[in-house]
Amino acid sequence: MNKPTETAKTKTKQASAIQIPQQAFDWYDEYAHGDINRRTFMTRLASLSVAGLSLGVISSALLPNYANAEQVSFNDPSIKATYQTFESPKGHGKGNGYLVVPENLDSQAPTVLVVHENRGLNPYIKDVARRLAKAGYIAFAPDALYPLGGYPGNDDDGRTMQRSMQRDLIEQDFMAAATWLKAHSKSTSKLGVVGFCFGGYISNLLAASMPEQIDAAVPYYGTPASESLQANVTGPLLIHFAEQDQRVNASWPGYEAILKANNADYKAYFYAGAQHGFHNDSTSRYSPEDAELSWQRTLDFFASHLQA
Repeated sequence: MNKPTETAKTKTKQASAIQIPQQAFDWYDEYAHGDINRRTFMTRLASLSVAGLSLGVISSALLPNYANAEQVSFNDPSIKATYQTFESPKGHGKGNGYLVVPENLDSQAPTVLVVHENRGLNPYIKDVARRLAKAGYIAFAPDALYPLGGYPGNDDDGRTMQRSMQRDLIEQDFMAAATWLKAHSKSTSKLGVVGFCFGGYISNLLAASMPEQIDAAVPYYGTPASESLQANVTGPLLIHFAEQDQRVNASWPGYEAILKANNADYKAYFYAGAQHGFHNDSTSRYSPEDAELSWQRTLDFFASHLQA
């Protein structure tokens, strides 16, 4: 994985120095998943007394700052990024996303679908797509919010927009995006998927719904597909969990039992002390060591299953 920027490192050190209580992280998780609104979240934060620090300092450490998330510049000469539209007849009719390819790609390359969290195609997810292109993959990050005009530029509105949409149509859009990407003119026909939070769920869903098309799936802290679909999962799967993520982790024992019954090819890692969202380098939930280790495992996994 490309090394975090100095600003990202500085923010991580500052957040660590604040020693934010686990309760605040739990409230942020509720807020990020739409269980409470911003006002309730800020009111709860105001009730904390953390080493005499102000509400502004605590909230600044917890809320995303996407200026810190860029590890690969959109101007990097070794990659080329464009926006592409695809057909989604069972979803919203059409979809759109951020396609990043290695510059001067003469031969074919494996493809990886990158699936965002529950708030649309934000700068962090675009950066993940660029990281994959730097590693030699054709990466495509669709925006579920495209039918409503696309990611609005802030997570609060993006979250509200995504919650207003029919989930089954969003799911169909990502299935259509996977099919479109696998058929890309420069594709080797090998297709991987990596997703975060909601995107982790979509990664599990695609592994269950399109087992013949998905050659490798990497869900980061995502819940499984519905039980009726889980019997279809054979892998290969590489699953990343955060130790402090009780909401997602509660779904794992049942899912693992089904994977074992399926004789599925899977490996799961739990990152000690990590918070939900630990790979996202725009907030204080970011854990540099765990993000680095999990990403290297992801690249190794993709190399094994997509480049072999």
